[in-house]
Amino acid sequence: MLSINSFALLATIPSLLLSVNSVAREKADKPNVIFIYADDIGYGDLSCNGARTIQTPNVEQLARQGVRFTNMHSSAATCTPSRYALLTGEYAWRRKGTGIATGDAGSIIRPERYTLADVFKNGGYQTGVVGKWHLGLGDQTGSQNWNGFISPGPSDLGFDYSFILAATGDRVPCVYVENQRVVNLDPKDPIAVSYEKNFEGEPTGKQNPEMLRIYPSHGHDMSIVNGISRIGFMKGGKSALWKDEEIADVITGKALSFIETNRNRPFFLYFATQDAHVPRVPNPRFVGASGMGPRGDAIIEFDWSVGEVLKTIKRLGIEKNTIIILTSDNGPVVDDGYKDQAVELLGDHKPSGVLRGGKYSSFEGGTRVPGILSWPGKVIPGVSDNLLCQVDMVATFAELLRIKLPENAAPDSEIQLKSWLNQGGKGRNMLVLQNVNNNLSIEDGTWKFIAPGPGLPYDAATNTELGNLTQDQLYDLTKDPGEKQNVAAQNPIIVEKLKAKLKLIQQKR
Repeated sequence: MLSINSFALLATIPSLLLSVNSVAREKADKPNVIFIYADDIGYGDLSCNGARTIQTPNVEQLARQGVRFTNMHSSAATCTPSRYALLTGEYAWRRKGTGIATGDAGSIIRPERYTLADVFKNGGYQTGVVGKWHLGLGDQTGSQNWNGFISPGPSDLGFDYSFILAATGDRVPCVYVENQRVVNLDPKDPIAVSYEKNFEGEPTGKQNPEMLRIYPSHGHDMSIVNGISRIGFMKGGKSALWKDEEIADVITGKALSFIETNRNRPFFLYFATQDAHVPRVPNPRFVGASGMGPRGDAIIEFDWSVGEVLKTIKRLGIEKNTIIILTSDNGPVVDDGYKDQAVELLGDHKPSGVLRGGKYSSFEGGTRVPGILSWPGKVIPGVSDNLLCQVDMVATFAELLRIKLPENAAPDSEIQLKSWLNQGGKGRNMLVLQNVNNNLSIEDGTWKFIAPGPGLPYDAATNTELGNLTQDQLYDLTKDPGEKQNVAAQNPIIVEKLKAKLKLIQQKR
């Protein structure tokens, strides 16, 4: 015979089942999103895009189960403006101070700006950023308190959790910052940072080359950390300094921990790797894996990180409710400041594939980057050549989550949900891109117009064609993806049409 307590327990079962079903429905309506942002990895660096000398099997697996984009673009040919546009939905060339950031730059995205992370927070997600930040911290350049709480920072921009490199691997301070405090800092050994002058008694790569294990090829000759000279000057914080060969392991571990912690609720993870940005110091277990030196080994290390994410979501049983997007912040560069044999060991490998140019460039190699989206059961697997851009992530995910964007938020972001899911979308009609000199180009999927602008046409230090000319350039990308033939003179009507469209977009507020 059932007791009164037993009847009470039975009475609660329907409500418990209702609660469980509600949670299940909520999770189905709110897929987890993992955004994997490679650093300086070009379209031709991955085997899924045709690379033969480097094998990236985990990225290939992701591409097979999802859609691989052949015409995905970062919005700029360098890292800081690409990241700014990704998170704000605004072209970086519209804002001053969005160029390549120093390590002591103030927060480039101000707290009042609506961001991609805000989209997910408003949708009920836990949000996290792990890895390379390079968007500034603190209120003003050079004003950060590296020995206390650094604000503003990611928590002011919609992220619940952050574990970041303040800038990038070749810039000081060479420390991890978790939830806006330097990790493992000894208060008796405070950090000081300057991008103007060195601190008395601190060695530099320029003055003390005997202390180096990797030598600079150009620039990168200031403060020495772990036997590698960097950009900028730093002293103190010895217990907090990262070890370069451990960066991939550390940030991948933090990314996996975030996934594990939030596996039972919707989460958004922005996972920005350091590979294959200089200085390239892969973990010893990857050294020699590519036969192409540290740059090739770092790409294989990146593929390992991707594989760890895939294994983790499968082990947790959340792979069918998790969107994974993989892309890169800009095109590739081979010699970017260190003598690491990247040029000598390149062989037949073409980091940009058939594309012209690379990082810093107005040509396609500067911004046409790897692009993959996986969502088992939802995305239609295959290959898409639609014109797409990372600047559209804000509007596209707001559409997916049915989030209404505030007025004036994400002014350049377009809803491209059907295209991203490979469900019949047509992609962008027009896309504006910028190079390292902030010179602009515009393309429509067929034609690309590069506006005349200042700057050298060729950067000898990085062996990169920048695309800076004093004359109009027009390329038919469907017939000439390598941009070998400038056909501006033969197509004046198309040139004028694209010029007018570029001017109209520039005037947009």
